[in-house]
Amino acid sequence: MARILVTGGAGFIPSELASRLAQDPANEVVAVDNLLTGDLRKLPLDTLPNLHFIKCDVNRFEDISSVFYAYRFEYVFHCAAVVGVKRTTDHPVMVLRDIDGIRNVLDLCKNTGVKRVFFSSSSEVYGEPVQIPQNEHTTPLNSKLPYAIVKNIGEAFLRSYRKEYGLDYTVFRFFNTYGPKQSKDFVVSKFIRAALTGTDITLYGDGRQTRTFCYIDDNVDACLAAFRTDQVVNDVVNIGSDQEITILDLAQAIVELTGSTSRIVHLPPLAEGDMTRRMPDITQMRRLLGRDLLPLREGLQRVLADTRFILD
Repeated sequence: MARILVTGGAGFIPSELASRLAQDPANEVVAVDNLLTGDLRKLPLDTLPNLHFIKCDVNRFEDISSVFYAYRFEYVFHCAAVVGVKRTTDHPVMVLRDIDGIRNVLDLCKNTGVKRVFFSSSSEVYGEPVQIPQNEHTTPLNSKLPYAIVKNIGEAFLRSYRKEYGLDYTVFRFFNTYGPKQSKDFVVSKFIRAALTGTDITLYGDGRQTRTFCYIDDNVDACLAAFRTDQVVNDVVNIGSDQEITILDLAQAIVELTGSTSRIVHLPPLAEGDMTRRMPDITQMRRLLGRDLLPLREGLQRVLADTRFILD
């Protein structure tokens, strides 16, 4: 039996990771979350007896240390973080506190015999693109915002703990991911919510900034492949899609799919945090998946088939 910790486990991506890991009865999975933005309904605790939840703040050593010493984990997925562009730009000090959580988790990992740590980093570490597609090893990191800086620091912590203590790691640099359980303040779910309720769909600036959107199953399948097949050890992998779309085209596609009467309204550009373009090199991710990624239109239809969290 593998004992696995997932921090931030009531969040969108980590709740899917925890659920999928617990579908293997040979695993004992513990999800911890302070529930600042997490939602316990995302964890199927009633149907998976080997999935456990503990309310816990990883930024408080006395909170997270007791969990580590009680379970003696073999693997840790460290996903706990303050997320959301507006939240992270409005509350930069709260974001910087996540450095404490990174240090706490890694200290406990190296002191309790954890075999490997999986860290959820972000496309934000690339900053404004100086190379497209953005490659894990050749694209310079141009981090400026506190959220991006914290993720970059987390990656540096992992490299340092590997060098000094021999703690193995994998870094997942997540690009935009969407799915039915995503919080309603992220772009896809926000646009769908507006379209289904007939309210204005608001864009920052002219909407010509481009993004790529990865369906949750593609994200989680790639992460679990790295875990199960011992790939991307002591290395970094982009997790995302490489099909670009403008935010305006995304809004128009959602209006079309929903048959909505919502207007598309342009707001002033954000002062910071809204990069003009993001598109990853996903060569490594494709090797992990061994299949094509789900097209955006099909993924949006899957979200529209389950709007419980979006319309809640």
